[in-house]
Amino acid sequence: MSLEGKNILITGGAVRLGKHLSLELAKAGANIFLHYGNSTDKAVETVAMINDLGKKAWLLQAYLSNPNQADTLIEKAYSFAPVDMLILNASIFEPVNIKNTDRETWQRHMEINLNAPFFISQAFASKLASDDKGRIITMLDWRALRPGIEHFPYSISKAGLAALTQSMARALAPRITVNGIALGAILPPVDGGNSTDRIIQPVPMKRWANLDELTQTAMFLLDGPEYITGEIIHLDGGRHLV
Repeated sequence: MSLEGKNILITGGAVRLGKHLSLELAKAGANIFLHYGNSTDKAVETVAMINDLGKKAWLLQAYLSNPNQADTLIEKAYSFAPVDMLILNASIFEPVNIKNTDRETWQRHMEINLNAPFFISQAFASKLASDDKGRIITMLDWRALRPGIEHFPYSISKAGLAALTQSMARALAPRITVNGIALGAILPPVDGGNSTDRIIQPVPMKRWANLDELTQTAMFLLDGPEYITGEIIHLDGGRHLV
């Protein structure tokens, strides 16, 4: 598979899974619009690594918790080059339950995890030339289709994103495909919480995902059959089945 010449916007593209995807898709031939919020140093470093691969990369700074900044992200990207594809990766994952979820925490999760993906996708669809085709990937969680009681606003926001993924697949067809990747145990949480083998104890495959498996899944959705849309692929070792 090849993404040669494609311009891909990746939200949260400077760290963790976003950084991995930025580099791997650049290796596959793509130019990268690398969005970041606070991670300036890591964003600059990742762009330099993409440039070393012989591909173009553009920095797009925006706080997705701010609707005004999220709404103008596509316009910022187009000031450099047209956007062919989106990977909506940026999210927050705060360990709050229903009792200690205040309005500010709830709203922050909804703005970053749900509202921003919608308005960025809406702007992308509006700017895409009428004779061009595009692709969108949303980054989900196995919890999205089995919402639980932990990480309450996160789980609800991702459940909403799953519904949004399938609704946009219908609304944006046939020019734009929209699919999701629902992740399980792939990287330990940044806060170090629950990062022991207890995470994979209930996983049927009894191991963490490999980052290469994420790359393979993303490549399939970006360069595979365009007749696939509205799908949510669980890259979770079967965790959603338990």
